[in-house]
Amino acid sequence: MEIRQLEYFVAVVEDGNFTRAAARLHVTQPGVSAQIRRLERELGYELLDRSGRTVRPTAVGEALLPYAKAALAAIRDARLAVDQVAGLLRGQVNVGMVTVVATLDVPGMLAEFQAEHPTVEVALRQGSTDDLVDALKDGELDMAFLGLAGEPPSFLRTEVILADPLVAVLRADDEYAERESVLLKELASRQLLSLPSDSGTRRQLDASLAMAGIDAPIAFSASDPQVLVDMAARGFGVAILPRGAVRPTDEELRLVPFADPDMHGRLYLAWPDDRTIDPAAQAVIQHALDRIQARPHSGT
Repeated sequence: MEIRQLEYFVAVVEDGNFTRAAARLHVTQPGVSAQIRRLERELGYELLDRSGRTVRPTAVGEALLPYAKAALAAIRDARLAVDQVAGLLRGQVNVGMVTVVATLDVPGMLAEFQAEHPTVEVALRQGSTDDLVDALKDGELDMAFLGLAGEPPSFLRTEVILADPLVAVLRADDEYAERESVLLKELASRQLLSLPSDSGTRRQLDASLAMAGIDAPIAFSASDPQVLVDMAARGFGVAILPRGAVRPTDEELRLVPFADPDMHGRLYLAWPDDRTIDPAAQAVIQHALDRIQARPHSGT
């Protein structure tokens, strides 16, 4: 039994198709088929049901699958352990990021790390807070920059890296445009524009509205803050966003902070606390924390 045979077997089960598995592994489809046939002959059982459109594991294949995955994981961990002792980082680090991280140059931060460690591949994925939390829980991500309202999930380690005040994005001719601050209740009759309901910022806004006893439904939501800014500029409503997510270029706009308590969007760096983090991911996390702490005015 060879490691590559187990690797091919797991890939075919995961993809349900020999051709897709071969493409993912960067080998030929006949090569994948031949190696799995050899494995089946060695074990004396068929591992895959090839009769349907989708290739599925047989009962014996289902029994072998968790052990095959464990063996491959052990090989990866062994290589990482050796590399760590040798001072070499390698592998892939999967990083998640919410759309509204405008005040942090996350791509630049990751590119800087990759330039220093060319044997590490860094993959960046954008999504909503809920999607990123699920991906961290499922092991699809190693770390994520995300917004959270309330206590972080217990399976995550987190560092608050930015506490950004929420602001009302108003047209310059609005009656509140020249105010030093505004209360949520003063905007209760307006059309409110905000981030989607699964974002940390939106949950903070919803909690603040409820605390103030305001029943003001959000008229429009979008995951891209600039869309909300553009709609506010056109007079469609008042956009409520973290200050750092707004880069107003329109002279007709004003950003007015809120006087209500705890009107902040908090940005966290989060990573799993319930499993071992490989050295490459640990290095990216530390690099991010170091760069964030070195920033002037890095969130108060």
